[in-house]
Amino acid sequence: MRVVMFGYQTWGHRTLQALLESEHDVVLVVTHPKSEHAYEKIWSDSVADLAEEHGVPVLIRNRPDDDELFERLKEADPDIIVANNWRTWIPPRIFGLPRRGTLNVHDSLLPKYAGFSPLIWALINGEPEVGVTAHMMNDELDAGDIVRQEAVPVGPKDTATDLFHKTVDLIAPVTIGALDLIAAGQTEFTRQDRSQASFFHKRADEDSRIDWSWPAEDLERLVRAQSEPYPSAYTFHKGKRLDVLASFVSEGRYGGTPGRIFYREGDGVVIVAGADARTGRNHGLAITRVRTEDGRELPATEYFTSMGGYLTTRP
Repeated sequence: MRVVMFGYQTWGHRTLQALLESEHDVVLVVTHPKSEHAYEKIWSDSVADLAEEHGVPVLIRNRPDDDELFERLKEADPDIIVANNWRTWIPPRIFGLPRRGTLNVHDSLLPKYAGFSPLIWALINGEPEVGVTAHMMNDELDAGDIVRQEAVPVGPKDTATDLFHKTVDLIAPVTIGALDLIAAGQTEFTRQDRSQASFFHKRADEDSRIDWSWPAEDLERLVRAQSEPYPSAYTFHKGKRLDVLASFVSEGRYGGTPGRIFYREGDGVVIVAGADARTGRNHGLAITRVRTEDGRELPATEYFTSMGGYLTTRP
């Protein structure tokens, strides 16, 4: 099939690479300009550079809503558009233009975790698996019929970076597998159960801020979700920002006020956690490694020279 590809960052790069290595003909690529957004500088392999290396025409757009783009798409005469990590709304006159419609590739197990940063949100929420879904695009974001979907398990120590590497390897088989079904003439696919749908916003600095009223289990997953190269989970100690780089859920149960720097357990320093911590039934978050405001990384047992005091959500 003649394919136009809409995509950005490493997800789009992997999709384009898979298309270039397939039997399909990539006739045009549309991608976003480079961004200084903290999350968009991560996994930032260039879709434009890869297309140009293979002689594929490239258009750079923030939004695909201008007449010049529409005319270029009509001239390209695509059988299908394939999109992955396109960051803005694609209007119906665009996604409905190709003869076979538009296939969107999304890094979650739809209908759950539509929208942005699905791997990070899924890890924070304790999902047992994550994956990649290829679905037909319609008027509602990430809501069209599912053509192909594959899942991978979330391990007990997996970080968001680990899950990125697990799922990015699914892009090629999911995308090309879906295209093969469409090229073979299949038009009936699996409808999404919209009662199970959830939609998440982009991550921002506020979303990495530690709230000590959360249970320790949730905070431990937040720390893993905000692993390098993502911005770290953070708290405040004596008015200064403190990044939490590694942690575990304590074996012991610790009662008191959330945020209290309480006890050394193994190679960690336990912080009281949970809105109901006063009951003494909660595990704490044992921090093992931190980074100070001036960039020093060190074990928590070296940073916290004595117990007592509090970690706070704000300075």
